[in-house]
This record gives sequence, structure tokens and C-alpha cells, in this order.
Amino acid sequence: MKKTVSLLLLFVAFVSSAQTNPAITSWLQNTTGITGRHYVTGNSTPIVDAVLANVQSVKYDTNWSYISATGIPAYITGPFLDGNPSLATAQNKIFKISLNPTQNTGTLTATTGGNIGIFKNGVALFDYRDGVSWKNSTNSICGGPITSCTGDGKWNRDAVIGERLGFDCSKAHPAMGNYHHHQNPSAFNLDLNVISTVCNTYPSDGLYTINTNQHSPLLGFAYDGFPIYGAYAYANTNGTGGIVRMKSGYQYRNITTRTVWADGTDVLDGPAVSTTYPLGYFREDYEFVSHPTDASYLDEHNGRFCVTPEYPNGIYCYFTTIDANYNSAYPYVVGPTFYGNKTAITVTAVPAGTTTYTQLSNNTFQNQDFKVVIAPNPAQDFIAIQTQMAENDYYVELIDALGKVVNTSKIVQGSTLLIIETDTLYTGVYFVKISEGNSSKSYKVVIK
Repeated sequence: MKKTVSLLLLFVAFVSSAQTNPAITSWLQNTTGITGRHYVTGNSTPIVDAVLANVQSVKYDTNWSYISATGIPAYITGPFLDGNPSLATAQNKIFKISLNPTQNTGTLTATTGGNIGIFKNGVALFDYRDGVSWKNSTNSICGGPITSCTGDGKWNRDAVIGERLGFDCSKAHPAMGNYHHHQNPSAFNLDLNVISTVCNTYPSDGLYTINTNQHSPLLGFAYDGFPIYGAYAYANTNGTGGIVRMKSGYQYRNITTRTVWADGTDVLDGPAVSTTYPLGYFREDYEFVSHPTDASYLDEHNGRFCVTPEYPNGIYCYFTTIDANYNSAYPYVVGPTFYGNKTAITVTAVPAGTTTYTQLSNNTFQNQDFKVVIAPNPAQDFIAIQTQMAENDYYVELIDALGKVVNTSKIVQGSTLLIIETDTLYTGVYFVKISEGNSSKSYKVVIK
């Protein structure tokens, strides 16, 4: 009898712990049949795909979570205006993520090309690189999708700089169909300094919007199992202080020629710093500078130990670093080495004996910090409703002054943006009502 009771208590403790582990509970599970959408060049009307978006299932045991996902987001992908012929296509992967990540106390593991993490909607995370590097003998860049040659691998191009023309509005693009972000997954047109105009013709959003007054949401997990957050967090690692921007510890080197690395290693020369190859064009243009007295600066992996809303006892966290203008800042998310032991892999099947996690509503509208931006206001032809990341579908009603619902739509899970055309409506005061379950908020808008 005592043995039976002990086993029961162990089982209850396991279930209780698992149900609160963010590596199980934080994924955006598609429970409504949301499918992907994409633009093609020259057509600003998105095409609806037949592929399910976000995460399809989450299963777990005592050590691992198993995330089945297509790799397709709910936000609109494409087009990729650098000539990339690929579209975001279903990857149909099962990711095996550690529930108990550990620090690597031995030789650090460098990030590599391809997947190094997974966002909570199942979309892949890549590091800074794009496979292109300088070739000294030909005095040119080589490799990756641009040429069939191979660079020296000494001065490696930064994808966020070198491939900017090929990113869609959500700051991502596909590699042979594998849609991925190298950087902070919010839309270009939400940056304070807008460095790409792709959103003007092909509007989309991204996984989340930056809110400088609130701790950024949990966005995903690196392949060592440690969580990835947005750009803002508590000033102090113990969860106290105001909300501040997490800053990269990397800065441009003070160089005009590219002959040695930051650690003094003499390597094959790269091109001199110029308008064609400015500082930051290559990963080796950066050096790490420690800031031990300022907790808002991150370590060489682009993270720090900290208390967060999801981890009240504290954990090591990565952050999607940006500068003061919201433009992505190297090393962007994770890298150039992992903090922890890289344990994540993809598997072909979920092992027997796992438990299926059923996602529950998080009652977003009970959070008084929930931020909604409606613009333009007053409006004429349309209103754009920008929210934080939708953990579940948000139902949107446009209501006139007499209480009549004149338009219904929704912001789908894993998205942040909805556009409602208003050019056929009469001038007057209207109300935008956004609902999730039994919770709702209303906002006044004037239409002229």
C-alpha cells in the first residue's frame, strides 16, 4: 500500500511539474485549423495555402517535449525580392526539446548553419550566417545561394545585412522551403527606423510586437533547451527594476582593414572597410565587450540568467537583441556559441509512453498591460489593428454608434495584425471590440 501511494505521489508531482514547464505549455497549438498564407511578387493579395500553420501537437515525458510542426507561421510570408525562387513549404518536423537544460561547462558549441532553435509557432531559427564568405584569391564573395564557388570561411557574411532585400515583411525567408528567422521576429514597418519598405506593398506582421513597458513574451527555445525572449526584460536579473532593453555585448571593431580577427589571429585578408563592405557586413567585424556592472548587457552567447514571468525561480535566457531604433543587433538571438549543452534533435516519431498536452486559454484580456494600437484614427479607407502576439484567436467586431455590428473578423493565433476596410462605411464614431473567450476590450475609432 505504501509503495502504491508513493508511486501515485511521484506521478502527481511529475504531471504538476510538467504542466507548468514552459517548454511544454508555451507552444502555439493550432486548434482552429489556421492555414498559412503567402504573397507572390506583383500581387498584394495573399494566397491561402492548404498547409496548417503553427504547432500541431505537443507531447512530453519526464525529460523531453516533442513538438510536431509544419514550420509555417500564421502571418503572411513572402515575397522574397532578391530573386529567391523558394516558397515557405511544410517541413513536417518533430522537434525533441529538453525539459531540463544544462550549462555546458566544457568546450563551447558553436552555432551552425541551419536550425539552431525553434520559435513557439514552429518556425525555425537560424544564426547570423548565410553560407557566404570572402574569397581572397578572387577578391569577391562566394558561396551560399549566390554562386557555386566556396569562400575562404575567414570573413563570413552576416545574413541580416547581406540578405536584407530577400526578407519579407516579417524579417524572414526560406532556404529550400525551410522558412526561418535570423533575427527579431517582428515586422519591419514596426521599427522606429524603417530599413525595408517591403511592408508597404506586402503587409504582414510577425510573431510579436515590441512593448517597451512590458517584459517581452517567451518566443521559443534554442537547441540547448534554454528559452528565447523578445527585446525587453526586467532591469535586474532577480526580476526587479523597471523594464529595459536587453543590449548586445558585441560592438563594431575599430578597424579600416580586415587582416586579423578580434583575438589577434592572422587570417587571409578580407576587403577593406568601405561603403560596399561596411562594418557589420561580416561577422568578424564584431568584438565582445563585457559590461559586468550593467545587467542589461548580455553575455557572449547573447543571454543572461534571469527571473521572468514564465520562470519565477530564474533560468538562463536568450534575447532577440535590437538597437534603440528597434533594428536587429548582432548576434540577433543565439550565438556565436550556445550557453548550454546542445541536445535538441528532430525525430521521425514520438516514442511510446508520452503524454499529450492540451493547450488552455491564457485569458489575455485579463492582463491590463495588453496593448492594442489602432491606426489611422481618424480613419478613411481602412483601420489597422496591431496587438501583441495572439496566443489564441482574437475575435474582432466593428460596431457603430447604435450598437450594430458592421464587420466581424479575427486576429489568428500566432499573428498580431488585422486590417479592416472602412471605405464603404458612413462617417461617425465606431467601436472596435476585441474578444477572447469571455473577456473583451473595446476601443473608439472615428471614421471619416
